[in-house]
Amino acid sequence: MGALRSYRLRLQRKRWRIRALRKRRELSVIADRSSAVRSGDVLVFVTLRNERIRLPYFLEYYRKLGAAHFFVVDNGSDDGSREYLQDQADVSLWHTEHSYKRARFGVDWLNWLQRKYAHGHWTLVVDVDEFFVYPFCDTRPIRALTDWLDASSIKSFSAMLLDMYPKGPIDALPYSEGQNPLEIASYFDSGNYQITRNRLYGNLWIQGGPRARAFFGDAPERAPALNKIPLVKWDRSYTYVSSTHMLLPRGLNLVYDEWGGEKASGILLHAKFLDTFTAKSEEELERGQHYAASHEYKAYARVLRENPDFWTKWSERYINWRQLEILGLMSKGNWA
Repeated sequence: MGALRSYRLRLQRKRWRIRALRKRRELSVIADRSSAVRSGDVLVFVTLRNERIRLPYFLEYYRKLGAAHFFVVDNGSDDGSREYLQDQADVSLWHTEHSYKRARFGVDWLNWLQRKYAHGHWTLVVDVDEFFVYPFCDTRPIRALTDWLDASSIKSFSAMLLDMYPKGPIDALPYSEGQNPLEIASYFDSGNYQITRNRLYGNLWIQGGPRARAFFGDAPERAPALNKIPLVKWDRSYTYVSSTHMLLPRGLNLVYDEWGGEKASGILLHAKFLDTFTAKSEEELERGQHYAASHEYKAYARVLRENPDFWTKWSERYINWRQLEILGLMSKGNWA
């Protein structure tokens, strides 16, 4: 990378940090329990709206992994999400009615909270329908992973978003509060992924899976990005650029081996496709707060009218992380 491009990226990082500082004024604290955070704690950061039915299992899942505290921005929920989170002893909660879109889809808010509360901590930035899977997650807590990353001088860890779906129409089985959503959305595409490299930021760009074939079959280049870097040893000088797809400084995006080797990586099981999805997509389309004039949600609305079945004879039923490694979707690298 040339000196001029490197200088421009430093200016861009400064700009995003200043923007996050300004956007902090849009957040109103509901419950700040950050004084309970201890050195070495792994922290979870999330922005949400109207996710009450998903919250009990989401919190339970990450507590079992070993996450110590949750920092949550509630963007105008009216379904009881805010009241539920306010009563959780390991949750610090902020509320805003401001535009999700104008906060760069929540990135500005979380950049600010991470800058203020997460310096020196491993942080995991996820949505409430994303479930982090890493090598040995069935036997080792997330602190085992972050301790190994620290010992290996690795500051960021990638996890491809893997869209999960049921066999049959997505509204065939109702989802119940507290239920593991993967009991319903238990299938995924083992192939059908395209990978390119973003030369400016150095990150990989991954597209494909059921959303590409079902919603963007005529324009796969417009399918949602599946590359994520959700786990980072945070420093107050860092900033996410676009969701968790990429960060600055640029070196945090180099989560793969350019020389043909294999770095450790994980998966985010994405349990979006439940019976709640149709109503959720209609709400988000009406709000118009998503990327590229909500083209993703417009595609959802067109296809969902036909009550689609994403399952095919090539679909794989999820078993565990070892299955995902065998399929080449994630890797334990040299972590033994």
